Amino acid sequence: MPEQLVSWLIKNWIEITGSCLGILYVFFSVKQNILTWLTGLLTSLLYIAVFFNTKFYADMALQFYYVAISIYGWYYWLRGKKVNDHKEELPVTFSPRKYYLFIILISSGLWIGIYFILKKFTDSPVPVGDSFTTALSIVATWMLARKLIEHWLIWILVDLVSLGLYIYKGLYPTSLMFFIYTGAAIWGYLEWKKDLYKQDAPAV
Repeated sequence: MPEQLVSWLIKNWIEITGSCLGILYVFFSVKQNILTWLTGLLTSLLYIAVFFNTKFYADMALQFYYVAISIYGWYYWLRGKKVNDHKEELPVTFSPRKYYLFIILISSGLWIGIYFILKKFTDSPVPVGDSFTTALSIVATWMLARKLIEHWLIWILVDLVSLGLYIYKGLYPTSLMFFIYTGAAIWGYLEWKKDLYKQDAPAV
């Protein structure tokens, strides 16, 4: 039994390491810590290999996007927000109403486009689910970089669907990570909402 466990750990070390870093990533996201982007970057690099080996091609391509958005988010959070010529931490905000239609249209367009590519050009076993989670993940990560609170609601949906897909494909460390992600997304939404209330509270 110990030998089998060691063999399994050696065989799956990339996925296990990526899962651990992924859990750190979502923890730092909830806490609005700049290390969100470093752990996210490292997680994405590892998962490029994981998803290629398991034929989750849309998720693999998504990791390249995550690498780029991690650099963008890192810069955007470090830059902060200028108030009266002073730099302040980027605040949590609600998405402007004008973003709603944009988010729906972009998500739908990405879903259809990615599904078509997967169906036509790959042997993906789950093109509908893979394209759905990929499309919403692209939008949600951009919203995270902007600190728009609704991105947590999108992640709850994405994480639940992804959990089912990864269990189906036997990616058990990743399934555990997405189970934790689902709970963390709920926690993140509540924590960020508290932060919004603090911003609106009058100074004493």
